Amino acid sequence: MSFENLGLNSELLKAVKQEGYVKPTPIQTKAIPQIFKGRDVLAGAQTGTGKTAAFALPVLQILNENPLNKKRRRPRVLVLTPTRELACQVGENMQAYGRRLSLRTTIVYGGVNINPQIDRFRRGIDIVVATPGRLLDHAQRHTMDFSRIEFLILDEADRMLDMGFIKDIQKIIEYLPDERQNLLFSATYTNSIKKFADRLLNHPVHIEVARRNTAAEMVTQYVHPVERARKRELLSSLIRGEKWNQVLVFTRTKHGANRLTKQLMKDGIKAAAIHGNKSQNVRTRTLADFKKGVVRTLVATDVAARGLDINSLPHVVNFDLPNVPEDYVHRIGRTGRAGQNGIALSLVCREEQGFLMNIQKLLKQKILVKEIQGFQMEKQSKTPVNKTKRKRAKGPWKQKERRTRYKRSH
Repeated sequence: MSFENLGLNSELLKAVKQEGYVKPTPIQTKAIPQIFKGRDVLAGAQTGTGKTAAFALPVLQILNENPLNKKRRRPRVLVLTPTRELACQVGENMQAYGRRLSLRTTIVYGGVNINPQIDRFRRGIDIVVATPGRLLDHAQRHTMDFSRIEFLILDEADRMLDMGFIKDIQKIIEYLPDERQNLLFSATYTNSIKKFADRLLNHPVHIEVARRNTAAEMVTQYVHPVERARKRELLSSLIRGEKWNQVLVFTRTKHGANRLTKQLMKDGIKAAAIHGNKSQNVRTRTLADFKKGVVRTLVATDVAARGLDINSLPHVVNFDLPNVPEDYVHRIGRTGRAGQNGIALSLVCREEQGFLMNIQKLLKQKILVKEIQGFQMEKQSKTPVNKTKRKRAKGPWKQKERRTRYKRSH
């Protein structure tokens, strides 16, 4: 199968070639023809398998072949994403694919001044890529016209449900025309996603190009057992000893990301953190520095790192295991993208064994355990507990206890 066989026009074929795509991925091969047919789509695919191009390419071509009055441009495509980073990634991809088409794309998210966004809507837009919260702000201000939306696309819908956006999405849908094509793309394909799809989609085509909830097949996974107090020491040792030039590290909390970043900097490793408390400008600048190699180690929380698209990222490290198993799949999907190999390491302490068991249960496979010389966990003592100390006293003590209670109650 080639992109030509999928029916893409010459402008899009040139854009695809310029992006370095040689042949379509399985999700693109299956989804693009169905979108051209006008079908609603429910698609489940691993991260890094080309989901964005799977919906962007056919939608761009349909809009280009059916132009409206350019003097009164109103949004015809609405793409919803769970995070600002993913909105930027999808918007940038839309612009890259459609660089030879006379279509306008804008990216809408919170945390920045709303007025430039309002100005872009006034000047006319064809495609809107947005996070739910800021889009609702525009809806309530009546600054965006939803009446001509032809496509509603939910990207990483599973994450939007996990983050509690279901009510926001339902409110947004109320503003949209009933006659539209709905495309729902998800990295994991859970029962909650299927229930949501049943309410949103109209006789959808079900596309699943990978086993349910599997990690990217191009990613080699390891678990390194280590005492909690020595995790940072082990991470620094790996980065320096293995001469890693680019590594994305996940922590569970914002505070943990800040603390680890400071510790790595003290170890002489150029590091930076991104999380929800950082402004969008800082996050964008930090990510750009990471991609350029100015920053060697990017420390991130799940929310901030969702949707990060970093070409040829070689290493992902779970400094803290996530307590939601599906988040593990998303995390390690930042590497091993677009057919390239990647390595995902998890630094697992004794207290995280339960999280690891749940992740392996989801993956339906054991993750290879590799002990690092000098960082092995201490063996737990098997000395039996002296049970005689745990026996309750008898006789006079009990009588004394009852007398004390009697005095207190009277």
